[in-house]
Amino acid sequence: MELVEESPYRFRIDRHDPMRVPGVVFASRSLLPDAGADRSLDQVANVATLPGIVGASYAMPDVHWGYGFPIGGVAATDVEAGGVVSPGGVGFDISCGVRLLAAGLDRDELRPRLDALMDSLGEATPRGMGKGAVWHLADGTELDGVLRGGSRYAVERGYGVQRDLDRCEDYGAVGDANPAQVSERAVQRGAGQVGSLGSGNHFLEVQAVAEVYDEPVADAFGLRAGQVCVMIHCGSRGLGHQICTDYVHAMEKAMPGYGIHVPDRQLACAPVSSHEGRAYLGAMAAAANYARANRQLLHHAARQVFERVTGSDLSLVYDVSHNLAKIETHGVDGDQRQLCVHRKGATRALPPDHPDLPDDLRPVGQPVLIPGSMGTDSYVLVGTPGAPAFASTCHGAGRTQSRKQATKAVRGHDPQRELEARGIAVRGKSRRGLAEEMPTAYKDINAVIEATEGAGLCRRVARLVPVGVVKG
Repeated sequence: MELVEESPYRFRIDRHDPMRVPGVVFASRSLLPDAGADRSLDQVANVATLPGIVGASYAMPDVHWGYGFPIGGVAATDVEAGGVVSPGGVGFDISCGVRLLAAGLDRDELRPRLDALMDSLGEATPRGMGKGAVWHLADGTELDGVLRGGSRYAVERGYGVQRDLDRCEDYGAVGDANPAQVSERAVQRGAGQVGSLGSGNHFLEVQAVAEVYDEPVADAFGLRAGQVCVMIHCGSRGLGHQICTDYVHAMEKAMPGYGIHVPDRQLACAPVSSHEGRAYLGAMAAAANYARANRQLLHHAARQVFERVTGSDLSLVYDVSHNLAKIETHGVDGDQRQLCVHRKGATRALPPDHPDLPDDLRPVGQPVLIPGSMGTDSYVLVGTPGAPAFASTCHGAGRTQSRKQATKAVRGHDPQRELEARGIAVRGKSRRGLAEEMPTAYKDINAVIEATEGAGLCRRVARLVPVGVVKG
């Protein structure tokens, strides 16, 4: 794949048939994927063939190989011009995202109680491949409430407070959710998992603010140097995975009827305005609400532990998803257009004064939460004026090794002992789960953040360091 360097942090893939728009890769040279091992740039070009796509097919600095779309891929299609929605542009873990909580104590105050806190968080956080959850739903009516109401429904039922909604993307729930478009199999998979981490790269991490780069913005977010925080990363569990599976198959069958041809079956899609497109968006929104409720419930469980062990509350800084397709209004060729913006492994990053931000954040911009790999720094960024790539940015460090490769690479090592030797308390479900997520399997998060800021996608606000981690 030939790349043209437009600036130190921006590369272009020129349009060629059947691409409808160019590809744009935000990265430094050192972060570009290895073409021999990672074909994600080919996926950037493939995404550029989607009907109705506008602007460019974008890739973030943490880009790597994914299903159809690269992880770290962003694409927007014009709804009124036959633009499509593609489940592969959202991914299997619909509305997977990050929630950051700020505690009312500093790292030094926590130190003598850290082990007790981590033990209690480990016990209170259901995780792993199977069932087990904070909220054992009594019947289908409660699950329907979760799918329609997300965090709002959870808070109404006593699992949180109003601020948890004020500081959540979409104020806690995506509109237009349609549980009727969720298959029975997806419902069965999700019924016993709401309020659980799952496995893979999902985690609950106790952190401390190591460095503040912009004190006025950090203050608006509710952060200060030395403060203890909790970061929760999880999504829609088996329910979201099944919805993606169901609609990839449905759209693959439907495409010929719409005259749609794509270079990769994993890009199966349908017009946003079609029956299949509307059905997927309704099911996807239901899964997004499930994910919001999932993080809300884990927040509630962590809040109870913190209050009991430390006497401190956990207030929400922000909750934002990084696997979603949303209908948004953006400028295209001088006109305001309704676009279906796919962000897969990419985070919304609204600029200052955006009307979708709560009043207290509107003057400064949206908090953007970027977790590092396990045991490394995480970052809080903020959206910037100009908001490139439809107000999108990276979502993490980005894998360089598969889970199988990562496990093989640390053979003979003790991941938990190595992390604890660095002062990080670990509560892991399994050795393999830790091995799969060691920092050697990921890009350097500091290099990713440098490229993100250098490309003008976001601006640094604070750097967080891990103190303890609960893993699936």
